[in-house]
Amino acid sequence: MPRLTAAERREAVLEAASVEFAARGYEGTSAETIARRVGISQPYIFRLFGTKRNLFEAAVRRCLIETLEVFEHAAAGKHGQEALEAIAAAHAELLHEGGGLVGRLQSSGACDDPKTREIVREGYGKLVAFVERVSGLPPDQVVGFLGRALLIDLITALDLDRRPEPWSERILAAAKG
Repeated sequence: MPRLTAAERREAVLEAASVEFAARGYEGTSAETIARRVGISQPYIFRLFGTKRNLFEAAVRRCLIETLEVFEHAAAGKHGQEALEAIAAAHAELLHEGGGLVGRLQSSGACDDPKTREIVREGYGKLVAFVERVSGLPPDQVVGFLGRALLIDLITALDLDRRPEPWSERILAAAKG
């Protein structure tokens, strides 16, 4: 197996960290678990990222950037309702990638840390600005669109689309509708 460059190793650590943090959150994830997943030593993780918090923040930033990139790719060359429909379809595809879905929710849940809050604020701000720009919708409709997307994220993370509660089927239908 060829030796990885430092940049490739950093990317492998970030990928493993994203999966682990998405599954277990910040507190439930150890640097040792991430190191094992990548096949490196725990001290090497700290050489690359400094602290576990820095690694978490890099994973949060990456998750939000990847979400924006998926939306941008889906809406390329489109405007208005056509762009929104493409973004909604891309969002539906993202739901099947559990790490990204739970990662977005974990990032929001970790906003008690001021630096993480700033990263999440910036990431969601870019998503809002992008949807506003390509859709041309007024702010209240952008809020409705993105609010539905966040609600669908939550319903999916709670597995309510496969194991519904009496109220969840109505809400999911309305959110998707």
